[in-house]
Parts: sequence; C-alpha cells; structure tokens
Amino acid sequence: MGHLDHATFGWLTPVLSYAMACIGAALGLRCTVRALGATGRSRRNWLITAASAIGTGIWTMHFVAMLGFGVSGTDIRYDVPLTVLSLLVAMVVVCAGVFAVGYGRDRTRALLLGGLTTGLGVASMHYLGMAAVRLHGDITYDPTRVGLSVLIAVVAATVALWAALHTTSPVAVTVASLVMGAAVSSMHYTGMFAVRVRVTPSGTALPGATAMQFIFPLAVGLGSYLFLTSAFVALSPTTGEREASASAQRPDERGPQPGEPSGTGPRPARTA
Repeated sequence: MGHLDHATFGWLTPVLSYAMACIGAALGLRCTVRALGATGRSRRNWLITAASAIGTGIWTMHFVAMLGFGVSGTDIRYDVPLTVLSLLVAMVVVCAGVFAVGYGRDRTRALLLGGLTTGLGVASMHYLGMAAVRLHGDITYDPTRVGLSVLIAVVAATVALWAALHTTSPVAVTVASLVMGAAVSSMHYTGMFAVRVRVTPSGTALPGATAMQFIFPLAVGLGSYLFLTSAFVALSPTTGEREASASAQRPDERGPQPGEPSGTGPRPARTA
C-alpha cells in the first residue's frame, strides 16, 4: 500500500480549492437569480452562464485539490482526454440541473430532479477525474465512502439549487455560496479518503501529463474566467435597475390634460 498525502503543499491547496468552489457557487447563484427575473433569450443566457460558473468552480476545486495529491513510491500523471471529458460532464449536467429549475413549472419536482441530476453529475466528474490518474500500481475504493460522497454531492446540489430559488440579497447569496463551497469540498475529500493505492514499483515512464504541465495551467485559465465573469455580473445592471433607468428616461407622453397648461402657447403679458 502506498502512503497517500492529500495536501503535499500543506493548507494551500485545500484553502484555494475551497475558495474556487465558493466563487463558482456565488457566481452561479447570482446568475440564476438574474435568470429568474428575466424572460426569453436573456433567461437562457443567464442560465448558461450560471451553469458554466458552477461547473467550472466545481471542476477547478477538484483539480486544484488534486495538485496536493501524492502517493509515496510512484509518480502521478493525468490522462488528458479523460480530464477534459470530466470538465465537459460537469458543465453538461450542471446545465441540465439549472435549466430544470429555471424552466420547471412545478418548482418542487424540478428542484428534486435538478438536484439529483446535478449531484450525480458532480460525482461522475469527480470519479472520471480520478479515472484519469495514472500511476505505478492499482487504485481501489472503499464502497461505503464512495456512496457517502455521492450522497453529499446530491444533497449539496439540491441545497444549491434551492438557494438559487430562494436567495436574492447579496448577503444571502454569500452565505449560501460559503455553505455550498464547504459541501463540495467535503464531497471531494470524502471521495479521496475512499481511495486505496497498491503501488507496484516500476521504472517505465507513465503516460499522460503531469499536474503542472496540464492541470495547473487549465485551472488558472478557468479561475481567470470565473473572476472576469464575476466582474461582468457585478457591473451588469439588474432587471429592476434597467426598468428604473428606462422609466426615468421615458418622456411624458400623456399630452396636455383639461385644466392643465399646454406649456406651448404664448405667455400672458405681465401687468404693471
């Protein structure tokens, strides 16, 4: 059995991964709130942005945490196609869950279906990412902890979607995103504590890319996307603000009413 270290850089990777999960959740919740107040194409665009933010945040959280993963007695590489596939899975399933909530007529049914779909998708993303790990040896899992990690993912996703429906103020969204970040991190590390590795020493080169060659640049790029999108959403006016601005700029189209001066006729002469 190889010794597993889940934090080879100390607290850096757990804290940074938690921060990325919180940012993705906060951005996704804000975009969902905007979507529920919009209609037509605008609603669709906000929901797509929400799904991409949450999916990106979850995936970035996972692989930033994986930067701190190490096994004694073997190097670690990552299969690039499988790693990219895990990102696409995260995006697609989160999008399905968010759209179920955004367009569902029966909110309770949509919430349960969306939470289940998104939670299973998050778990699939995690274990696809783990399937991309290449090392000298075999990886096995504790079934009980795997089941617990899937349960945490489903509950976390359901809570996040419920928060998207019921939180509107920035303070409530911030609290909800902190809770969501903690739930996603808990799911990840529960899944990681289910891992067992039997190392088989070998001198052959491992296929795939190292974390610093592939995972780190991709995580930095996706993290930058989250920050830039957060700035865009923060600066973008809400539906209420746009309506208030349009109302303030709209001219008075009533015309002169009986008993009111028209404002266009000659002024009365001033008496001495």
